[in-house]
Amino acid sequence: MPKEKKNKKDTKKEKKSSPPKKSITKKTVKKEVKKKEKKEDKEKYIAAVGRRKTAVARVRLYPKGKGEFIVNKKPYQEYFSILRLQETACAALKKMKCADQFKIEVVVKGGGISAQAEAVRHGISRALVLYNPDFKKRLRKLGYLTRDPRMRERKKFGLKRARRAPQWQKR
Repeated sequence: MPKEKKNKKDTKKEKKSSPPKKSITKKTVKKEVKKKEKKEDKEKYIAAVGRRKTAVARVRLYPKGKGEFIVNKKPYQEYFSILRLQETACAALKKMKCADQFKIEVVVKGGGISAQAEAVRHGISRALVLYNPDFKKRLRKLGYLTRDPRMRERKKFGLKRARRAPQWQKR
């Protein structure tokens, strides 16, 4: 009898089931190709970083764009509401006469609104140089490639600000 039990166990072994195989058709191949093309289109940009004081701007320059300029998911006119700041932010594009050739996406953080505008200008200038090295000489002459190093001085202990001492009293 024990031998029969072993035989029953052998016949009842569980078979591991494999997932059903997908048949490769022309439609599935076309879908995969389209997905790859979309990824490639999204990845074709020139990236650069611009800085000013504590503001940092990450710039993406898409060469196949049509003049869109987006800062923090808003049009740049809406984000930089003052005309002077708008002109500062897109000054490099206007000087190189290529404002409508690119789609620009910028993520800017830190600092004040004025420093952010200058950081965006710095980032765009750097991206333009990566796009076309011939722009470097003109942008350098305008001062758009130089990172402005001026920062606010830190507050020291015993003082009210960086250098402002408490008022001296005789009595």
